[in-house]
Amino acid sequence: MPEFRIHRLKDSVRQHFRLAPHTSGASLAKPREYEPGAVIETSSVYSAWAALRETDSPLLVGDILESEDGALRICKYVGFEEVSWVLPQPPPGSETAAGLNAVN
Repeated sequence: MPEFRIHRLKDSVRQHFRLAPHTSGASLAKPREYEPGAVIETSSVYSAWAALRETDSPLLVGDILESEDGALRICKYVGFEEVSWVLPQPPPGSETAAGLNAVN
């Protein structure tokens, strides 16, 4: 049975997420706004939501489930939608940026 890692939205950002307008399609999430959670073994994101619904730590709007293959789904009022991590760009002049420029 597949496993899903839970990423819990930090309380300090949850209210802002709840008040933001709904967007359809793939969303973007910042890893720094999430705390790693437990892993749940279940057949789908919806069965994970149902299994956790009556526990002390249900999935809340804004929480993310990550499947074994790395696919991310965010819990919204309308169900689960695709989401991707927004990773910060390296500052200009850093080793990574310099290395990329040397290759080009």
